[in-house]
Amino acid sequence: MSTDFFARQAKARRNTTLLVVLFGAAVIGIVGTVFGLVYWACSELPIAHPATYSSLDGFGAREEQFPWEIPVCAGLASLVLIGGGSLFKVSALRAGGGTSVAETLGGKRLYPDAAGATERRVLNVVEEMAIASGTPVPPVYLMEEDGINAFAAGFSPSDAVIGVTRGCAETLSRDELQGVIAHEFSHILNGDMRMSIRLIGILHGILLLGLIGQMLFRVLFYAGAGRSRSSNSKNDSGGAILLALLAISVALIVLGSIGSLFGGLIKAAVSRQREYLADASAVQFTRNPAGISGALKRIGGAVYGSKLKHPRAAEASHMYFAQGVWEGFTSLMATHPPLPKRIRAIEPNWDGAWPEAAAAVGGGAAAGASGFAAAPAAGNPFRQPSLTPATVPPLPQAVPLAVVDHAVDQVGDPTEEHREYARGLIASIDPRVVASVREPYGARAVIYALLLDRDAPDSTTLHR
Repeated sequence: MSTDFFARQAKARRNTTLLVVLFGAAVIGIVGTVFGLVYWACSELPIAHPATYSSLDGFGAREEQFPWEIPVCAGLASLVLIGGGSLFKVSALRAGGGTSVAETLGGKRLYPDAAGATERRVLNVVEEMAIASGTPVPPVYLMEEDGINAFAAGFSPSDAVIGVTRGCAETLSRDELQGVIAHEFSHILNGDMRMSIRLIGILHGILLLGLIGQMLFRVLFYAGAGRSRSSNSKNDSGGAILLALLAISVALIVLGSIGSLFGGLIKAAVSRQREYLADASAVQFTRNPAGISGALKRIGGAVYGSKLKHPRAAEASHMYFAQGVWEGFTSLMATHPPLPKRIRAIEPNWDGAWPEAAAAVGGGAAAGASGFAAAPAAGNPFRQPSLTPATVPPLPQAVPLAVVDHAVDQVGDPTEEHREYARGLIASIDPRVVASVREPYGARAVIYALLLDRDAPDSTTLHR
């Protein structure tokens, strides 16, 4: 029996909040360090910024006042730089939505009229999990990869997509595939993609600070070399200023490098916590802990595991269901927790045994296809000939009146009569219409057609 998935969701959210606060504290620390460096430069080299004086008493005593506006402006400038770089990176990552990510990874869009049983099974499971999670059905992409993996990409539910590998679709059983897809829907529902993009943007802003330090160092280094050749003064105050600016540029390089390193560590830790949250949410959506834990076990026992071969797979490593690329010898920068930890969080009594790879290959496709009715012998399985009145199943005659009279009282509590009426109603619809409503443009066309009045007034009525 798995642990309470609601408690595990709350724990993952608390851990994420703490890590995000640390991320913000790191940014504030960088801005404060820049302020301190400029403060030191102004204190040690007053000639760089002429001091102002104010009278203290009638004897003419004067006090030097520190130019606080200079370090304050430097700190604000660094904050604006990090913020501006972050906004630019976020807007760039948002461009194209999840569709661009899926196509970049070699995914091909699946449509409801796909002929293969595997493709229909994937689409069916995605629709089921969309209903369970209460989110719109996103476009689905299939990647021709042997590894067992999936991903959700997009900035918001409106532009999100689900990607599934061929190995995931064909190897996993239906329950295991439901667990994987439910995991990805959790990322959509909990805003994990949006959070990840924003953290990447902040990292880019911190990196810009180091890049500007490198540019400043090069300019000052060559300027200093030229000045040393042309200057004959031994007490050149400009040389001291130049050395101070060089020290600041080196400090910016160090800050950018250290900030990017620790920011990357915090981002990876946030990603791992969101994986735990998504696993717990998958149990909530499916009410079947064995589904997602079985999928994780299959990955551990599969020949290819969850690895992806696409040359650009590393760009979206934080979006995958399981580790898709090599992430180094240490787990500090890993975007996913180890498989055993994820499995034991769902199934504490797991014995640590992986299923045999030979038993996993191809085991899910046949089982998943068995849930579908046999497709027509020829042609598209959805695009059947139009039904004639003689072939339309008769609708129950006694049920509709009862449904109308007591509809409000029975919302959310359908009876077998309601289900029977719904089955008859769906069976009476032309299969081509049913296929059309599962595709965005086709659904719009069906809605427009339903709005048309079959008893439209003639021209004489319009002129009256």
